[in-house]
Amino acid sequence: MTARLSLYQKAEQELYKLDRSVKAKFYDFCHLFRDNPDHPGLDLKPLMGDRRVFRAKIDQSYRALLAKTGIDDRGQENWLVIAVRHRKHVYEELSVAVNRITGEIEFVDLSVVGASVLQRAGVTLTPAEPESETPRITPSRPSTSVAPLLTGITAQDLRGLGVTEQLIDLALAVTDSGELDQLVSGAPLLSKDILYGLAAGMSMGEVRREITSQVEVELGDDYAENLSAALARTTVTTFDEDLKAAIEEGDFRAWKIFLHPSQAKLVRRHYNGPARVSGGPGTGKTIVALHRVKHLAEQLSPGSDKPILLTTFTKNLTTDLRARLASLLEPELLARVEITHIDQLAARVLSENVGVGVGRQRVFDTVALGVLRQVLAEVDDQRWDAEFLLEEWDQVVLGQSLNTRKAYFDARRAGRGRSLTRPERNQIWKLLEQFTVRLDKEGIETWGQAAERAARFAMERAAKIEARRDNEAVGGAEAAQPDDSSGRCYRSHRYRHVVVDEAQDLRAAHWTMLRAMVPKSPNDLFIAGDTHQRIYDHQVTLGTVGINIRGRSSRLTLSYRTTREILARAIGVVDPQKVSYDNLDDGADTLEGYRSVLHGPAPELVACSSWEDELTQLAAALTSWRTEISTGDNGIRRDPRGNVAVCVADRDMVGQVMRYLATQAEISCAELTKDGPKGDGEVHVGTMHRFKGLEYQKLAIVGVCDGVIPRTAVIERYRKEDQQRSAREERKARSLLFVAATRARDTLRISWHGTPSPYLSV
Repeated sequence: MTARLSLYQKAEQELYKLDRSVKAKFYDFCHLFRDNPDHPGLDLKPLMGDRRVFRAKIDQSYRALLAKTGIDDRGQENWLVIAVRHRKHVYEELSVAVNRITGEIEFVDLSVVGASVLQRAGVTLTPAEPESETPRITPSRPSTSVAPLLTGITAQDLRGLGVTEQLIDLALAVTDSGELDQLVSGAPLLSKDILYGLAAGMSMGEVRREITSQVEVELGDDYAENLSAALARTTVTTFDEDLKAAIEEGDFRAWKIFLHPSQAKLVRRHYNGPARVSGGPGTGKTIVALHRVKHLAEQLSPGSDKPILLTTFTKNLTTDLRARLASLLEPELLARVEITHIDQLAARVLSENVGVGVGRQRVFDTVALGVLRQVLAEVDDQRWDAEFLLEEWDQVVLGQSLNTRKAYFDARRAGRGRSLTRPERNQIWKLLEQFTVRLDKEGIETWGQAAERAARFAMERAAKIEARRDNEAVGGAEAAQPDDSSGRCYRSHRYRHVVVDEAQDLRAAHWTMLRAMVPKSPNDLFIAGDTHQRIYDHQVTLGTVGINIRGRSSRLTLSYRTTREILARAIGVVDPQKVSYDNLDDGADTLEGYRSVLHGPAPELVACSSWEDELTQLAAALTSWRTEISTGDNGIRRDPRGNVAVCVADRDMVGQVMRYLATQAEISCAELTKDGPKGDGEVHVGTMHRFKGLEYQKLAIVGVCDGVIPRTAVIERYRKEDQQRSAREERKARSLLFVAATRARDTLRISWHGTPSPYLSV
């Protein structure tokens, strides 16, 4: 093999869209090129505009554009495939450059730029292989007085921010958003983010702070000419069988693990303790968490026997995280990572520390609520609402691991609504004692109880480790003993690093358990979450459970998944003028500055006459989407599975939607369960809770009616009895709809029958 061949990221994306027959010829081209770049059949020739760019034949119609990036110590040539084009789209003016901010190789495709913009900027494209007929010429157009889209911006401003040189004059010639969309469709990522940011109203300072500074690196004086050094800073892929499989599968999988350059610094940063990354939907928190796991796994010493923990709140999200991480890590590194949801981890701790046959059956809070109501009825106590008592027990008593009446008297009750006098706390403590005795008698416990017990065992283990180390430090070392699986002999913590996704949904006991499972050291805990997406009533201040993130918090503000049109609709649901959100650290969270760099169609809002009418119109929309995805932009058939979904408010609606689609529209469905999609249906259907952390190209939310979202009766009831509880219920309902709407990548459709939800503002 005389040449090493790599793929520029844009070239990889282009390959996803090509016909299968062209892909096959490209694979053959790569093998031939690696064996002999000078093979006559390749017809390798430099372009006239930039002699560093070559074009070579894939077949009679398609060309590979390549840049020679150097020769290694063994004399092997290094080449980068920067584009795959039909020959009529290959121009002499194509060139590569090294970005002055990132130091990465950039390639700009001017063939996608609108002809009017090219004319206004004085740019003419010369075909590298003219057709036998009249050559293509950039059409002239009379000068116009239409104002540019980017007003008050100079070429020097764009140059300083990092816009690639070839696009600067063109960007200043753009007059509307449609022309801008054309311009950036072939632009390098940094230029795209900058230009969309400026067009969206960001100031120069905001763009520099939120976009440019996040990817800026120090460069030497020769950076522009040193393609070899630039290649090391550029995201490329070496051509191999794994890449071939990814290209065949399509680009959606690759997109779900794509790390934006502005997020890379957070992934590789060294933290002196726990660190937190927050941000709205689509800003890449989960992807940052996954790549953080990859980074930490690569840093583990070969002899280390302590794995990395990746955890989250729900089981179906854990399934998705495992699939994504498998796309990132080699099997030997993946084996060093334990991926489990937080309640499963707690259950494992309990099984290690409780004798055989004495375990309790774990039940949901609805079952415990029934038991509590029985207790209140038996003692004829009508002073307290059962729901209020259960939450007091779960959030205050279990949340703070309170063992005594005195501890409960002294406990903080932040966010619990009505204040309690000492006599009232005494009454509640007595009732809760009777309630827990009844649970024990019936051999059941809630998941909250299980988490609290697991946290106690984890803390006991941590205390034994510290005591052993203190003993060894003063010369009283015992004979070395390895950890045993039962957890009764401990010499080290369970994990070396812990990474948490969807952190806003964990209970206080979960955090206490995690804190005890990893030693307090640099890079111990990495936390990703957004309290605007909290759909469970678990409010925690991390400082109170021993996790200090002060000075180590970062916020992502740019959405790379959700279009600005979808985002505008979703932000209206969590209106900051009506509701407020905490930041997991005794402060307020905000979506200020949260914006999208993507552009797409406005969400479709559909009013229907009845539930039957809503299902009929839904089926028609799904049929259209299925056809659109199956044919694709180039007439290439694709599988819509995993790309289209329907979101509803409750389980009853899940069944109704699936039955209707299967029997009346011949659309196969897969239900989203706690274990992930059940079945191999084309369309995923699930409740809003099940969509947490998932992403779809096209999403329909149905049944968004007043009285359903939110459950008006519940909120009104609490508004009379407990205004803070009512506010929490409304915040959860808003968060559910916010989460659902932001699962859409490209297309969002929201429908209702009767009166629409007040959160839609239609």
